[in-house]
Amino acid sequence: MKIEFIRLKNFRAFRNVTLKNLPDFCVFIGANGTGKTTLFSAFGFLRDAMSTNVTAALGRLGGSRGFQEVRSRNSEGPIEIELKIRADIGRPRSSLITYELAIDERNGRPIVTREVLKYRRGSSGQPWHFLDFSEGKGDAVTNEIESVTDESQLQREHQVLRSPDILAIKGLAQFERFPAAVALGQLIENWHLSDFHINRARPEQETGYAEHLSREGENLALVIEYLHKQHPKIFGQILERLAHRIPGITKVESKPTEEGRILLKFQDGAFEDPFLARYVSDGTIKMLAYLVLLYDPAPHPLLCIEEPENQLYPSLLSDLAEEFRAYARRGSQVFVSTHSPDFLNAVELEEAFWLVKSEGYTAICRASDDEQLRALIDEGDKLGYLWKQGLLEGAHPK
Repeated sequence: MKIEFIRLKNFRAFRNVTLKNLPDFCVFIGANGTGKTTLFSAFGFLRDAMSTNVTAALGRLGGSRGFQEVRSRNSEGPIEIELKIRADIGRPRSSLITYELAIDERNGRPIVTREVLKYRRGSSGQPWHFLDFSEGKGDAVTNEIESVTDESQLQREHQVLRSPDILAIKGLAQFERFPAAVALGQLIENWHLSDFHINRARPEQETGYAEHLSREGENLALVIEYLHKQHPKIFGQILERLAHRIPGITKVESKPTEEGRILLKFQDGAFEDPFLARYVSDGTIKMLAYLVLLYDPAPHPLLCIEEPENQLYPSLLSDLAEEFRAYARRGSQVFVSTHSPDFLNAVELEEAFWLVKSEGYTAICRASDDEQLRALIDEGDKLGYLWKQGLLEGAHPK
């Protein structure tokens, strides 16, 4: 399942931006305040809207002003989000599914003015609409999984939602008879944002249970305990990768204390006795956390990672970039925001995008579209060095 296309209109700093032909590994750079985090927040907004409703999701993103705060300043018209995802939905070949969402305000309350889910059943022609709702009312196709060869054969069922701020996709994504909705729902519900903080992962953890690393990594010891017990082969892979990336580390384990807390212990090949996580370098802890995230037994379809370079030695950044790329090659997708030229040096031209803010709004430039950059890369230059030289116009490294 991959995102191939994103369009955001009137969504905070993005007055109108489109990203096409997205690779599996995408890296976004730009000055502070250009909207790198905002790009990731669009997925968080969709997840919140699916789990609750549009009103609550806007409130979480924009505070008490909700819709007015999220809609681009001095703009009119609805907030629009459009995604195109490539997914396997049980057909002979993967399908390109388009999801369009428009949100406006009526009498001071947010409503979904348009929600469409569509894709082609054949190799040509216009996409068929399998879901089409407006202001809480619309139609959903009920025989999507059948071998229908003509759009006129689709059976549409009219439905009225409980409220016009509820996403129709929310309900359909729970039923296997709507495979395109299920695929989109899995992407939205299971994407993950990582904003790892070393000081959150170091303290001793209360005894508990966790299968997946949290956004800030405070449950790292609990996830390691889970992997050690339930997935020893995967845990062994993580330790092998860590030892390869951090020379000297030969063993990592989690130990419960009498007080019911969890301690992380590291074994250095040069020392007989292990030492606690609080004595290990920030870079070791952070690399371990990313490996735990990347080797999750139930991988996320989309990882969004903010500034992975913090607390890591520059020499480790190329290794980390390769780990992200390998995760994407295993079937998921990775979006990374960074301020590090050293990290960017490990990024291929087709994987890089930069954000530029002008007159209050942000545009997104694709590095591979710049002929000068392509020529310099072909001659052996690296993107990070070119960024530091100011050749990515409007994106200034800090």
